[in-house]
Amino acid sequence: MFRPASRSRQPAEHFSLLGGDPRESLHAQGSIWLWLGLGPRLPTVGIWRPVELRRERVAIISGIHFRTLEIDASRRQALVAAHVEAERFGSQQPLVAQLRLTASSDQGEPVPAVEQTVDLQGNASRLDATIYLVVHQPHLWWTHDRGIPALYHLEVSLGCAGTVIDRQSRRVGIRTLRLDQSPDPAEPGTRFFRFVLNGVLLFAKGANWIPADSFVGAIPAERYTRLLSTARDANMNMLRVWGGGLYEHNIFYDMCDELGLLVWQDFMFACAMYPDDDPVFVAEIEAEAEYQIRRLRTHPCLALWCGNNENQWLHDQNYWDRSNHRMPGSRLYDDLLPRLVETYDGQTPYWPSSPFGGNDHNSMDEGDRHNWDVWHGLRPFRRHFGEPPRQDFTPEGVTYTNYAADLGRFISEFGMHAAPVRATLEQVIPPDQMYHHSPALDHHNKDNPKNKGDNLMLSVTGLPRDLDEYIAFSMIAQAEGLKFAIEHYRRRMPHCSGTLFWQLNDCWPCLSWSVLDYYGVGKAGYYYARRAYTPVLASFKSLRDGSVELWVTNDSLAEARDVAQVWLRGFDGSEYWAEEHPIAVAVNTSQKVYAWSAAGVSGCADRYLAVRSSTGQFPANRHFFAAIQNLQRTSVLPEKSIVQITPHELCVSIKASIFAYFVHLVVPHKDTRFSDNYFDLEAGETRLIQVVNDEHVLQPETIVLAAR
Repeated sequence: MFRPASRSRQPAEHFSLLGGDPRESLHAQGSIWLWLGLGPRLPTVGIWRPVELRRERVAIISGIHFRTLEIDASRRQALVAAHVEAERFGSQQPLVAQLRLTASSDQGEPVPAVEQTVDLQGNASRLDATIYLVVHQPHLWWTHDRGIPALYHLEVSLGCAGTVIDRQSRRVGIRTLRLDQSPDPAEPGTRFFRFVLNGVLLFAKGANWIPADSFVGAIPAERYTRLLSTARDANMNMLRVWGGGLYEHNIFYDMCDELGLLVWQDFMFACAMYPDDDPVFVAEIEAEAEYQIRRLRTHPCLALWCGNNENQWLHDQNYWDRSNHRMPGSRLYDDLLPRLVETYDGQTPYWPSSPFGGNDHNSMDEGDRHNWDVWHGLRPFRRHFGEPPRQDFTPEGVTYTNYAADLGRFISEFGMHAAPVRATLEQVIPPDQMYHHSPALDHHNKDNPKNKGDNLMLSVTGLPRDLDEYIAFSMIAQAEGLKFAIEHYRRRMPHCSGTLFWQLNDCWPCLSWSVLDYYGVGKAGYYYARRAYTPVLASFKSLRDGSVELWVTNDSLAEARDVAQVWLRGFDGSEYWAEEHPIAVAVNTSQKVYAWSAAGVSGCADRYLAVRSSTGQFPANRHFFAAIQNLQRTSVLPEKSIVQITPHELCVSIKASIFAYFVHLVVPHKDTRFSDNYFDLEAGETRLIQVVNDEHVLQPETIVLAAR
């Protein structure tokens, strides 16, 4: 917020017009238009944060920093600290701060409020104090998959001469979080990159977040609520705020606090070389970074500050043979930003870039990694500094099976394009342009070349003959690719400790890597990822010799004990064999539980391998022995029947006579929610799907059933 440079000349009472902080202006708004392959360039100018008229007297609270210092589980208590900063512009009388920390009423067993008063110390205009509080029987903040994201209400009152002159409140959480980069003893020469929340190792499951609209100042609160709730419902526990976007509105971080979603926060530098020798520009960056760190540091959702997106990596790709070529901007990421994070936060980890770490800025051995081997054809290999980058932009080079070669520690970007549903395209594409690679459709694809997705589809589905096939085929390629990648990375736990795919959402109606389109409608990739992110996952790993392994990954809060029911069936419903295998997989463990030889599975294109939980502890899964386009099966549409529960809710019963692939429901209203969608049905299987729309009355005759 704007304030005069000198408070000493101000009267004891004045008014200030607040329209967001000018330190958050030029660079933050400018960097959003570095979106390569995402959206149109629409430069914005002017006030874009809420404006209010505020009366101030004598002094104001200029900053609050709440943090957890220690959690003593044995004594059931936590030591927390609240640092209060004040700015005085009137009377020189002493200032006092009173703190009151109260547990939210919905956190179960009531906990007494903790209160304390302290005198502020400092010079004539700036004063501060740190208050230490012991909280007994604390309710800890967890990601939603690990527990309850418990929040406390912190109220800070600033007093002068017995009168309260300012008051601020925050929702805060009691939790510890650190980034473990210790050596991985099971894979010599490598290091972990894993988050530890309240002493518990965490596999980060999530996606990259981009601004929810091209016009960032006019995003309604309801869109944040819906998108973030949808991410939570997909079993995600972390989102990365990408450095090519913006420092998000307060509601984003407030919702992540409430929903139990961690936030990897990039500083707003992306895919470019930024000057670090211009004192005016550097001063602006310093003011902006200080403001954002102070604004966001108290949020329990904040997991990491990251210097930029891909700048070091791209510089090395361009100047791989010039080791002495200094990267513009390096002083920002190596000196300025880490110093500011240490000064104004001092607790949240700082990471210079994404990707970063090891003997290659996109190393598989240390740090985080961006896997663009798939989609961009950057063939995976253990490259070192001084070696040329490689690219293979062929169907073999971009196939999603190349994810299996990735032995990275934390995969913070990976993904593939897919079209949105036809109804979304019909809202933005002229009727005469509704065909694959039409000028209008290609205009809504900001990646280049425009046929990049064709190479991916060639290895999965084949090329589409019309728009409807393009929508289906691109969705299939994306969904199967995300499923394959997430399952691979989760099987590698603990050596791999996180996957944040690119990307969750869109800023405009387009063809992109998102799994939720601009209107929030889930593509097939959303539902596939939701199943792949379930706390307990059973997945198949195919080996080069034709053998197949069954793995169980357990991110839940308890040991996974179950009986895995496995069978080999033909797509026509014939059964070759069926087996049962007991499983017992510890928490935070991924384990091979059984294996079949090539002869045992006799993998052919006319059959599939399936696994189910005897207790429903994990979702059913399957393994195909050939690419989707080469499967030997008959495509038959299942039968459906619909029961109207209420005007806004339907129950759809779907039954298959033989194996049905890519079964999904289509409705005309974008606000509709499905309990599941884009799934397989085995012969004789029936699935009940709840369809809900709070805004529109649902008519059974408008529900369309489709399959491939």
